[in-house]
Amino acid sequence: MYHLRALAVAVTLFLASTMSASAVDGLITKPSAYPASATLDRLEAALKERGFVIFTRLDHTAAAESVGLKMPKSTVLVFGNPRLGTPIFIKHPTLAIDLPLKALVWEDASGKVSLSYNSAQYLLVTIYGRHGAPTSPEAITRIDGLLTAATDAAVK
Repeated sequence: MYHLRALAVAVTLFLASTMSASAVDGLITKPSAYPASATLDRLEAALKERGFVIFTRLDHTAAAESVGLKMPKSTVLVFGNPRLGTPIFIKHPTLAIDLPLKALVWEDASGKVSLSYNSAQYLLVTIYGRHGAPTSPEAITRIDGLLTAATDAAVK
């Protein structure tokens, strides 16, 4: 009976760890050599250089502070390219719930800064697929190159 219970606990723990890992499929996280504010500024500049429009910054830390809570720095940068995005939104209106693109610059409890974003593969296969929007391997390669170059410029 003890062995059966121990096995049940082990299986439960294994499944929980597997579910946690799959919850972050498609998420790319890169450590930054810069403070959070500098990483955000560098990312914004790198994205603009590559033709993206910056729509907004969502400052979760400021929102927490506004209600008397403290959290490490955490800001989402929302960006896209309306010239490319608008035609696909017209054909697949629900895609706008998942886009425009986002990147998160965040600090952990020890002050280490990271940048996280969805991979091009996740975006164009999972997200576009969810809305029935077409994609191609060439588009994945092109967007992956843009995102990799911009995020590398922000963190290195």
